[in-house]
Amino acid sequence: MDFQNFDIDQFLCTYWQKKPLLIRNAFRDWHNPLEPDELAGLACEEEIESRLICQTDAGWEMEQGPLAEERLAGLSESHWTLLVQAVDHHVPAVADLIAPFRFIPNWRIDDVMVSLAADQGGVGPHFDQYDVFLIQGLGRRLWQIGAHCDADTLLLPHEDLKLLAAFEPTEQWVLEPGDILYVPPGISHNGVAVGSDCMTYSVGFRAPSRSDLLGHYVDDVLDGIADDELYRDPDLTAQANAGEILPEALARLQQMMLESLSDPADFARWFGTFNSTPKYPDMDWRPEMPVAPEELRAAINAQVPLSRNPASRLAFIAGAKDDVLMLFADGVCFDCHGETAALARDLCAADSVVLDVEVAGSAAAIDLLTQLCNQGCIAFDSED
Repeated sequence: MDFQNFDIDQFLCTYWQKKPLLIRNAFRDWHNPLEPDELAGLACEEEIESRLICQTDAGWEMEQGPLAEERLAGLSESHWTLLVQAVDHHVPAVADLIAPFRFIPNWRIDDVMVSLAADQGGVGPHFDQYDVFLIQGLGRRLWQIGAHCDADTLLLPHEDLKLLAAFEPTEQWVLEPGDILYVPPGISHNGVAVGSDCMTYSVGFRAPSRSDLLGHYVDDVLDGIADDELYRDPDLTAQANAGEILPEALARLQQMMLESLSDPADFARWFGTFNSTPKYPDMDWRPEMPVAPEELRAAINAQVPLSRNPASRLAFIAGAKDDVLMLFADGVCFDCHGETAALARDLCAADSVVLDVEVAGSAAAIDLLTQLCNQGCIAFDSED
């Protein structure tokens, strides 16, 4: 699906992480990629993250999936919402919804969450810490936008839901199928289904927090530091008061820490690995039978399209050190040079690619492709 009447440069300059934007009739040929019954079926699967949120006389209630078919079949005709996370990992047609948003770097993409709501169903007024495009897929939904929120914003007491204690809408619209509402981080919003079978596709974008970056990177750095790297002061002189920690000592101590964290190449390799780690690492996408290099050569020569697993995270960093292009695939780093570097760029640039037949003659390229295929990151499309 492609956007129509959408100026990417204007959006990034005026709206991205700044203010909400309603985009009416955003797609040239919108069609809902998933039926309500199909989404309900996914919510019953053990390995798929799902939630059911109901608004009752007693307040808001949440049930964590997997959900039983009988439970879903017995739901009332109003005031409930079913949420299924990372549907793009399991339904190619939903994964295709991400393609129009590729003007945002792939490493920022999280997943596509899909909600199905009965009349008046919603999840309550809230705010998120990430950018989200809310695509109306089926039915109609009233969206209300409110003030900017932060960590000090008062929330209702609830074990599972972070709902705003007070919400005053400043704007509101009813979205029809094919409409999109962009909501930046921190902006309060509330969505309520208008009628039954209301489906919304939430294309979410992640941003690592400072605490996550520091915590995980420091843990990684610590693994490589020898125990005998101790503070040293061979130029020590007598000081007037032995109880004082002098500025010179503090500066040396701080420098010890900063030196361990200041190598750009080390940080690049760590971040690419960290950021490409799968959201659901327990999911096994490897082929039932390992793929042999001969099979890959045959597929390339036959010009069979090569597709990326929607659940895989692929990205690269070029020129961080020694002209090596680092390809990151689901938490694994591959050092690429020359022809494999060009191949890595192609794999990251598109969801599907037809490789040049010359690739079949490169041992290094075939070795890289074999590892990626057997890791479950990529696969040649079935000829049938």
